[in-house]
Amino acid sequence: MSPVPGRERDGFDGEEILAGICDWVRVESPTTHVAGVDRMMDLAAATMAALGADVERLPGEGGFGDVVRARIAGRGNGPGILVLGHLDTVHLRGTIDGPLRLRRDGDRMYGPGIYDMKGGLYLACHAMRRVVERSGRPALPVTFLFIPDEEVGSPSTRALIEAEARRHAFVLVPEPAKGDTGRVVTGRHAFLRYRLRVHGRPAHAGADNRIGRSAIRAMAGLIERIEGWSDLARGQTYSVGVVQGGTFVNVVPIECRAEVLCVAPTVEDMALVRERMDSLAGEADGVRVEVEAGPVRPLFRPHPGTLELFEKARAIAADLGFTLEHGQFGGGSDGNFTGALGIPTLDGLGVMGNGAHTHDEHCLVSSLAPRARLLAGLFERLG
Repeated sequence: MSPVPGRERDGFDGEEILAGICDWVRVESPTTHVAGVDRMMDLAAATMAALGADVERLPGEGGFGDVVRARIAGRGNGPGILVLGHLDTVHLRGTIDGPLRLRRDGDRMYGPGIYDMKGGLYLACHAMRRVVERSGRPALPVTFLFIPDEEVGSPSTRALIEAEARRHAFVLVPEPAKGDTGRVVTGRHAFLRYRLRVHGRPAHAGADNRIGRSAIRAMAGLIERIEGWSDLARGQTYSVGVVQGGTFVNVVPIECRAEVLCVAPTVEDMALVRERMDSLAGEADGVRVEVEAGPVRPLFRPHPGTLELFEKARAIAADLGFTLEHGQFGGGSDGNFTGALGIPTLDGLGVMGNGAHTHDEHCLVSSLAPRARLLAGLFERLG
């Protein structure tokens, strides 16, 4: 996505935007590091206050960080726009000083959360700043909702997200754009999380472990079975991402725990996931398996309201000189909740880049100004 001739003096400067994004990225905020997440909320609150927003800080619940909600009046009244995104990341503390240093390589800028999704949320704030500077206020009232726990399924904030979305006509989610063309998201696959707990039988591993039943060994068999259910061609996947078990190496482990993430692109796939995961529970040969369902991101299918919203965005993009494409994708977001409610939701409006949830995470600097212009156009023209 290259700069559009004649627009370099419209107030959108990619290098300026990048500097602001990097200030946010320097604050490490893995979901479980509440102090770091709250420092990000401090930055978000200060950014919105500088725009003249009415800022509200909601105390965190369930051991998670705070939520920041900021409202900006529009030229018109009535239901407005909700900008929805998260400031927590999957990168543990120390990542920025080690495997994912903040660094630039040509058009690529690397850093933890720079793509997913601090870059996109800062982009939306910057776009609103330009709108306020040149128009005074957006066409409709706009609410920004900064979430602290998206990376673990938004267990403490789902109800708040859904209640807030119902008060708005549109939801814009500046999660990362998709692919080399910067496609936006008009639908997302469902995400189902599970916790497994395997109970074995103890024994002295160095004496006679034949009488024992290793919970870790049993879990290993379950992992092979679960991940073997994945059908990559149709987008139904199963992944075991966390495993914990055992006490001492000379003790046959009697407990092992694991967390499973399942992705389902259709209602039928969701039913199949539930049937398969529930079938794992039971007891045999001295091993007992418990299955606990966790947070679910519901299926967000493209619907008329969302597709109409996309057409408005596509027209704005065309005026800006680039083509906007869309589709349904995996990679859950809080947009799953709002889209599943039938509220017009346009996701994937954030920065272009790649490497989400890896040590190759980066954004493309060349995408920053064009994507900010698109967001500003939505703020000014929706409604």
